[in-house]
Amino acid sequence: MASQRKAYRATIVHCVADPKDVGLDNCYQFFEDGLLVIENGYVIDIGDAQALLKKQPKNVKITEYNNKIITSGFIDTHIHYPQTRIIASYGDQLLDWLENYTFPEEMRFSDPSYARHTAELFFDQLMRNGTTTAMVFGTVHKQSVDIFFELAQKRHLRMIAGKVLMDRNAPTELTDTAESGYQDSKALIEKWHNKDRLLYAITPRFAPTSSPQQLEMAGKLLAKYPDVYMQTHISENPKEIEWVQALFPDRSGYLDVYDHYGLLHNRSILAHGVHLSDKECQRLAETDSAIAFCPTSNLFLGSGLFKLSKLENYHVKVGMGTDVGAGTSFSLLQTMNEAYKVMQLQHEKLHPLKSLYLATLGGARALQLDDKIGNLAVGKEADFVVLDLHATPLLKVRTEQANTLEEILFVLMTLGDDRTVYQTYILGEKAFDSSL
Repeated sequence: MASQRKAYRATIVHCVADPKDVGLDNCYQFFEDGLLVIENGYVIDIGDAQALLKKQPKNVKITEYNNKIITSGFIDTHIHYPQTRIIASYGDQLLDWLENYTFPEEMRFSDPSYARHTAELFFDQLMRNGTTTAMVFGTVHKQSVDIFFELAQKRHLRMIAGKVLMDRNAPTELTDTAESGYQDSKALIEKWHNKDRLLYAITPRFAPTSSPQQLEMAGKLLAKYPDVYMQTHISENPKEIEWVQALFPDRSGYLDVYDHYGLLHNRSILAHGVHLSDKECQRLAETDSAIAFCPTSNLFLGSGLFKLSKLENYHVKVGMGTDVGAGTSFSLLQTMNEAYKVMQLQHEKLHPLKSLYLATLGGARALQLDDKIGNLAVGKEADFVVLDLHATPLLKVRTEQANTLEEILFVLMTLGDDRTVYQTYILGEKAFDSSL
């Protein structure tokens, strides 16, 4: 139906494969003068504008952009919505940061009004940064996830979230029990999982804050609902790893704790993985679990340098994560900037096309959603972002003298931030416009 069809004309680039699998020349599609055609929230065509314009009905609405690039919406595979207001908190590494900043802030989410206001702020920030899908931690409070899903549903967002499970080694106000965590999670799964674009993730914060009994119940929950996700943290900080070893002396390592309780499967996303052993990388691959690479957080908390090539040598799925609030930006462009530096410190290069892959199609594959999102292929959900090459005077000067697509992408990833996002679209409908 022509009245439901819309087209967007601009330079278009999107990833179609992982560069490590097909090489840099075959991992993307690029249309210098491209046309993206949307109908009823889905991509129905993409290609060269001159060719596709001839196929469109005469009354189709065409939006044209100058000095802009359209690409697939960004995918954040690890972020905490309750930590939005404590981003940029000074001076601690992981365990102290939790005690001094995270736990006091998350106590405030017992107030539904506070949770609602923070969730609205969180979604506004995602949209202005071009992030169209995210895997999100709530708090221990069931209502924090109810509110999150309610507001995400109103915005037609594809979001994955879960109630934190935490029954020990945390303030009393933030602990549940093995049984209450199970029942609350079960109720949330049955209410929200696969409702519209919403998906549920069973969410033990990390091994030290869940008892063996709670992890066992989480495993039972995952067995009962095998199509839900599991999200948690792993091997972020050396002191954290030592703590896990002391709490679970019968397990062979940090990953083995989760493995023992049946928490590793093809929808398990474990954040950080900075200090994984070879054996753990192998087991992640065997279980088809994924790792969220969170460079801004790893640098901010002094956790260490993520070994991307090591994970990829074992064929472990990797997506990009901001990890707000320990992460220092909602922007996946800025996250790509820090990822490049993490690799440089290890004397390795991160090509801009690989960065774009990790923040889009790579994230979708890590989340088992690449049949729906991750690029602009025909049939995909029409979540996309319009990036402004002239968003700042410096960006304008630098991109105007760039000679290749790779150079333009690298400049965007190095100098870009939320100001670079001109518009964000969800299912083909405008969800953010920087000009308004």
